[in-house]
Formats: sequence, structure tokens, C-alpha cells
Amino acid sequence: MSKEIARRDFLKAAAAGAAGFVAAGALGGVTAFAEEGKETGLPFDGKKKFAGIGSCRMVTDDIVYIGVSDRRIQLFENVYPIPRGVAYNSYVILDEKTVLVDTVDRSVTGQFFENLTAVLDGRDLDYLIVNHMEPDHSSAISEVLVRYPNAKVVCTLTASLILNQFFACDISDRSILVGEGDTLNIGRHTLAFVMAPMVHWPEVMMTYDTVSGALFSADAFGSFGALNGNLFADEVDFEKDWLPDARRYYCNIVGKYGKQVQDVLAKAGTVDIRILCPTHGPVWRENLGWIIEKYSLWSSYTPEEEAVMVVYGSVYGGTESAANSLAAQISQNGVADVAVYDVSKTHVSELIGEAFRCSHIVLASITYNMGIFTPMKNFLLDLEAHNLQNRCFALVENGSWSPASGKLMKEIIDRLQGCSVVGETVTIMSSPDSGDADALKALADAVTASVQNGGEPAAEPETAETKKWVCKICGYVYEGDEVPEDYTCPICGAGPTAFEEA
Repeated sequence: MSKEIARRDFLKAAAAGAAGFVAAGALGGVTAFAEEGKETGLPFDGKKKFAGIGSCRMVTDDIVYIGVSDRRIQLFENVYPIPRGVAYNSYVILDEKTVLVDTVDRSVTGQFFENLTAVLDGRDLDYLIVNHMEPDHSSAISEVLVRYPNAKVVCTLTASLILNQFFACDISDRSILVGEGDTLNIGRHTLAFVMAPMVHWPEVMMTYDTVSGALFSADAFGSFGALNGNLFADEVDFEKDWLPDARRYYCNIVGKYGKQVQDVLAKAGTVDIRILCPTHGPVWRENLGWIIEKYSLWSSYTPEEEAVMVVYGSVYGGTESAANSLAAQISQNGVADVAVYDVSKTHVSELIGEAFRCSHIVLASITYNMGIFTPMKNFLLDLEAHNLQNRCFALVENGSWSPASGKLMKEIIDRLQGCSVVGETVTIMSSPDSGDADALKALADAVTASVQNGGEPAAEPETAETKKWVCKICGYVYEGDEVPEDYTCPICGAGPTAFEEA
């Protein structure tokens, strides 16, 4: 009984409170507060948003960085560990017309719109340039178009189709579809559009500002890692603190598409680039040649360093012992850059990054269910998927009764272009003993000699020359005398008429 009375009293009190609120509105209290907010430009809660003003930075006198960093995210694309977080970069160009270049991931849209509102400072938005449709750069597009109904979307035809797939957003009456070399004048600035298909999606383009020399490069020249107040690469020790994440970002996200990156680098060499504005990581305004050279090496699958990575897969310690012994002997032979990794504990994205850095890779694996140890096999298949080329490998296998991993690892290596195996495969039975010492030393000597001689990759066998046909939409290359009439491009889905002879 007492509980029921208490409940009724509570409901009465709540009703009285609601009635009082309505009465206050009728008397003008609430309305006056709302009107005051309208007059001052403040939101209804009366708190002026200030964070956007503080977190934006000037790239030039009229190009503003409005990106947002996310330090809560654990896995980029739900795959790659990013303990330092990631930055989603977006830029505004303020001229006679206002231009927003790319947006951000949905996880940070609140801060993004504070930034955008602060920078526009009451001006309308005229253009939204979409260089890349991947959702970590496009998730705010729909809301941008709602907030700024006069804004035109500038993108490729392919991007407009993908936009509709993600957001069911019809932009047909407010889009400007651009192709290679098209330009857009916004006042003092003229923007030129550079097509970059398959770097690393088929719709990608880059935007070049002919006045400032800024290249808005989409995912190219990006890096994992949240920005910590410092926007520019010259404000941090990039080589020490950022290069491993930049390498890991490129090799895992874009690494498969080296030819397409090389094509874009060739285009970039024809214009005067003074600023690189990627969609992740620091902005480059000094020493651009250094980071461009890194991209040239990575995209041509040229080893960044004459170095050795030793990767082992071990269960009971025997293979690990052999790997440590081999690494020590290579070091004692005078190779300074040697690194050892447990394939079971090191995330494969770290191993892929190191494989792009190092000229020589030693693989030491147990035989597991008559095959390659599963994490080692996954690593090798990932190397193949990322199109790694021009590396020297050395092999150690272990098997308590029927060692087979060496032969199987070599079969995968043989599928990698320009890759060769150095020395003889060392076979261990369960755990290394004194009888294996000479074989491990011989392999260490072979690896050392290869490093010191520049590790020339095995020559490719001569084959009859075949015609090559390039897809004009995405850059995919088909090899054969003719493109079949019923052929469909595996990358972008285009038919045979989209192909032209290379």
C-alpha cells in the first residue's frame, strides 16, 4: 500500500513539473530563451561551440585542415591494430567559392561538423570534392548534403555509383563528374583532377591546386597514427616515430597495386607539388622528395634496406632455437640490420611492413599436419596477396618424422615475381643438435653473402611475348591476343570495349 501511494505521489509531482514547464513556455520563458539563442547564433543549450576553432589549422593562408583524430579505435578496417589511433583528414579551401575536400569516418562526425562550421563562419558551402569513397572518408557526405543543400558534389563517375551503393544518395541533380585533366575554377584557385584508379579503389582521384601546389592525395602518402597537435611532418621526427606506421599503412592497404601507384607517381612528376595533403597522417610541406622516394621504392617492390628478417613458427622451441642461432650468426658475419619475429605473436600487418622493408627473409617453420605451420602459411599467402616481389628467401624446416614445410614454402615463394631462395634448406628433426650446426652456419654464410652482394633476384624465365590490354576505367591489365567478347574486368566490372592495347 505504501509503495503504491509513493508511486502516485511521484507521478503527480512529475505531472506538475511538466505542467509548470508548459506554463513557463506560455508565459514566454522558454520562448524567450530560444529566441535569445537565435539572436546570438547559439544552439538551444546556450553553450557556444569553441572546439572547432581551436582544433583547425592553417595549411596555407586559405586552405584549412579540419580533420579529426580517433584514439579509441583498436583495429583499422577491423583488421589492422593501431595502438596510436588514426587521423581522418579533411580540408576546406576558402576562396570566392568554398570547397570541402573529403570528409571523415562516422565515429568523429560530431567534431568534424564543429570544425567545418567554425571554418565556414557563416558562409555557405559551394563544393564537396570526393577523392575517395571508402567510408572512413565519406561517412559524413549525406549529412553534409543535408546541411548544405546548395553544395555540388565533385567526383568521378565511378565514385557517384559507389556513393549510391553506400548511402542510397541520389546526387544526379547536384553532381559534377570529372575526368583526367578536368579543372574547376573557384576564384583565385584553379583545381585540377588527377585520376588514380586502384590506388586503391577504382573510383579514386586526386585534386591538385595549381596556385598553392597542394596535392590532395586521398590515401596516398598517408599513415596510421593520431595527430597530437602537430599537423606537419616537419613538426615531428617522422623517420623515427612515423615511418614504420606509414610503411605498414602503405604495404597493407595499397601494397598490391604497385603498378597503379607508379603510374600516379609518374603523373605527379609532371606538376609542381609543394604540399602533400593525405587523408591520414601528417601533411607534407618540406622534404617531399624523401617520402615520395619511399613510395617509389615500396610501389616498385624494391627493398628499402639491405636487411634480414627472420620469421619463425615454433611450438616446442626447437625451430625457435634454430632461428635465433641463425640470426646470431648472420649478425656475427657483419650484417647489422637483423630482426627476429615469432609469426604466432606478431600481427601479420607488421610482418608485411617488414617484408617490404627488408631485402632478405628467412622462414623457419615446423611441419604441421603435413603442411606449413598455419600462421606461417597465412603470412606467406598474405605476401602473395600483397604482390611482394624481388626478395631473397632462406628456408629452415622442422619435422619430427616427416618434414615437409620447406618444400611447401618454396612452392609459394616460386609464385612470387623476382624472388629466389638463397642457400640450401636446413632440415631439423624435432630440435637442433650439433649435427645441424654446420648446416645453419652454411645458410647464415649464404644469406650474408647475398646481402653483401646486393641480393640480385632470380632472373625471370623467358616467355613468348603476349599482348597486354589496359582497362581505361581502373587500369587492370589483361594479357592475351584479344579481349574476349564476354570478358568482364575483375576489378571494376567493365566490358571488353573498356580495354585498349597497352
